[in-house]
Amino acid sequence: MEKPKVVLGVAGGIAAYKACELLRRLTESGHDVRVVPTASALHFVGAATWSALSGHPVSTEVWADVHEVPHVRIGQSADLVVVAPATADLLAKAAHGLADDLLTNTLLTARCPVVFAPAMHTEMWEHPATRENVATLRRRGAVVIEPAVGRLTGVDTGKGRLPDPGEIFELCRRVLARGVPEPDLAGRHVVVSAGGTREPLDPVRYLGNRSSGKQGFALARTAAARGARVTLIEANTGMADPAGVDVVHVGTAVQLREAVLKAAAEADAVVMAAAVADFRPAVYAEGKIKKKDGEEPAPVALVRNPDILAEISAERAHEEQVIVGFAAETDDVLANGRRKLLRKGCDLLVVNEVGERKAFGTEENEAVVLAADGGETPVPYGPKEALAEVVWDLVVPRLGSRPGPAPEGEPR
Repeated sequence: MEKPKVVLGVAGGIAAYKACELLRRLTESGHDVRVVPTASALHFVGAATWSALSGHPVSTEVWADVHEVPHVRIGQSADLVVVAPATADLLAKAAHGLADDLLTNTLLTARCPVVFAPAMHTEMWEHPATRENVATLRRRGAVVIEPAVGRLTGVDTGKGRLPDPGEIFELCRRVLARGVPEPDLAGRHVVVSAGGTREPLDPVRYLGNRSSGKQGFALARTAAARGARVTLIEANTGMADPAGVDVVHVGTAVQLREAVLKAAAEADAVVMAAAVADFRPAVYAEGKIKKKDGEEPAPVALVRNPDILAEISAERAHEEQVIVGFAAETDDVLANGRRKLLRKGCDLLVVNEVGERKAFGTEENEAVVLAADGGETPVPYGPKEALAEVVWDLVVPRLGSRPGPAPEGEPR
């Protein structure tokens, strides 16, 4: 079979060196990659490096090999164009349709999915001009992933760091697998919770559960690949942040509730994949609870945690907001799931059987998605990203025609 053709655009930022790792992952996984850097990018990584790693000649101008019309052909023949890093200058040119070099010409002629992985200083990312350009590109169907938070050049730290190349690769793989030029979640903001809450008993002990957060991460990554702006509320997973996702770290059910309510206020969809503890200790011991010879431990009194799924289902930010819950059951799975769907009031409920080595901590899952309108969608045993795709396939037609409210200062 012919290898998928990927164009890797590289703009002139210090993060250009990280694109070498992305190129390696793409080529080693069987993709035919053509690197198209800007002239500025070659100040950071030379043409010889890109050519050696990709196996293709490298040029920045439209005048090389004119007889092959590269400024048209490269974009026309691509299955995916990914720009990493995408600087503020490159995003501005792409948003305004400028075409003054080979990369910007390629972006204008591409009719395949296009992914931008921005990297710049925080002030540049937050500037209204950049936010307008990002909104324009997303509105046109491009996937512009959110930059990571971390160390930038010099002593600066903040949002604007290029996401991990391995995470960018995973997102590109998902975009290619869908094979759809237009991302169906473009312009939407979705909230996903993942992991398991921990309810402290004393400074060293807690009540918790077996949830790894892998299903929630799969949902977040898949939504980002489908063009959504994603807020991932993560509880105790220990995993690296997914590329292109805003991550909020929490520990307890109360903290998770606070984060979900804040993010859901301007979200089009909320997917509660986290395993939220139903109860927490009524009393927190300030010091470690000691074992005493000859004495049995005192009983641990529990109090209920807030029911976040029922709360956001009953008090939606707007009438077209879609709410998805998860139900982890050990017996009478579907019957318990149907009762929970009615009790919680959500639109969709993903019901799966859990236990040791079953769903929790594994790479695979099996579930039935129950809908409030009576629909049932079985998802056979397979990768958790396959279940994530089905969930978003069911969410998209329920979103309605209008997006929810945009965050302050960001246009829709």
